[in-house]
Amino acid sequence: MRFIKLIHKWTSLFVGIQLLLWLVSGFYFNIMDHDKVRGNQFREQIKPAPVLYSNINNTPFIDPKTILAEFEKSQSLKIVLVLDKPYYLLTHQAGLYHHFYNKQTLVNVYSGEEVIIDKKIASNIANQSYNGPGTIQSVTLQKPPIEDIPKEKNIVWQINFKDNVNTSVYINASSGQLIKHSDDDKRFADFFFMLHFMDYASEGSFNNWQIILFSIITLWLVLSGFIWTIELGFKGHYKFSFAMNKNKNLDIKNLPVSHATKK
Repeated sequence: MRFIKLIHKWTSLFVGIQLLLWLVSGFYFNIMDHDKVRGNQFREQIKPAPVLYSNINNTPFIDPKTILAEFEKSQSLKIVLVLDKPYYLLTHQAGLYHHFYNKQTLVNVYSGEEVIIDKKIASNIANQSYNGPGTIQSVTLQKPPIEDIPKEKNIVWQINFKDNVNTSVYINASSGQLIKHSDDDKRFADFFFMLHFMDYASEGSFNNWQIILFSIITLWLVLSGFIWTIELGFKGHYKFSFAMNKNKNLDIKNLPVSHATKK
């Protein structure tokens, strides 16, 4: 029983600290600027242009069947726009969500050649999506895990801009599609999301082993406290008196008599 008491005290401290973190992070969520924390302060909203199936010289697209026959077996083929130009995007291996690993190939619709998203193309895509006062400071190719986008499982280009919020733009290195913008306001909010959802391993999800462990510890805290309460009850630490005091008036005869001192 002594061991149970010891564990109960330490688990109560652990649970209490996390409850305090929930309280602080929950308070922040109520006072934060919900527009700034999205990371889109300098993001340009680009309207999708219509896809034309020929260029100014009326050159038609290569037949998709020809493209599918020339490249690795694909699950799907679709037309995407990169820098307002059409491309075939072949998906050889598709994840359930866009941030899951996807094996893809970008192909020129006119020549049928594979297109590699290099540093220059990634920078141009980032500039197209950016409307702030800053300029590109650095461009790096990053593999998962990526701090700003922990859910992302694909290789991405990170384009950093020099502005007052340190904007970063992320481009999928295979498809050339814009993934997201992030900045200091978004990173600050992400810190509190990490505390609130106990995402201490930066998985980008509240469905993690930390919360599972916390649930088990909390269950242990409840059970050990219940066992401890029963033990104290058997030892007589809890006494409930329902008797009423019927003698509300004091018996004067039983009071001590004081005698005055004679001079």
